[in-house]
Amino acid sequence: MGSGEPDTDAQLVARAQRGDQRAFELLVMKYQRRIERLIGRMVRDDALVQDIAQESFIRAYRALPQFRGDSAFYTWMYRIAVNTAKKALVDLKRDPVIPESSMRLPDDGDETSVREFEPSDGETPEAVLASKEIALAVNAAIEALSEDLRQAITLREIEGLSYEEIADVMNCPIGTVRSRIFRAREAIAERLRPLLDRPEGTRW
Repeated sequence: MGSGEPDTDAQLVARAQRGDQRAFELLVMKYQRRIERLIGRMVRDDALVQDIAQESFIRAYRALPQFRGDSAFYTWMYRIAVNTAKKALVDLKRDPVIPESSMRLPDDGDETSVREFEPSDGETPEAVLASKEIALAVNAAIEALSEDLRQAITLREIEGLSYEEIADVMNCPIGTVRSRIFRAREAIAERLRPLLDRPEGTRW
């Protein structure tokens, strides 16, 4: 590897395990926003998201000596973040589904909002409005899902993880992951059907 190329996760983990704090800081910088997006889908409270993300990285740092590289670092990190967020929700006795938040239009900087329905330049105001309505409906549908379905569809469609990686993060069989994603897509399609006027059986 040339000196100008960035270190791989495995190299950074190995350095961090040898006591190189800077190497772990680089891993935090690389994945902080993705971890915060993931937690944000579970918690929907900006102040709590940052606290839980920080706690997740602290836990990861403490557990780093036990990390053996059986899975990719980020799937291991995601699993820690999911478990930390779940524990925080239990401690706070909060329901992870917050209906009020599902009625908010996505912020411009929110990378977790569904982008494929957004208009391109030159579309009519009616098309822009319809597109925003669809994006809002998708986000509302995701928020209304059970915690397990919401995690699965978020990791697949928004974070782009493979079924195998999601099974690793959620600590369940790959068949369960497929079932959860299928059910989540069905629920989202059901919510979108009136807007898109699709025939029955068409899924998102």
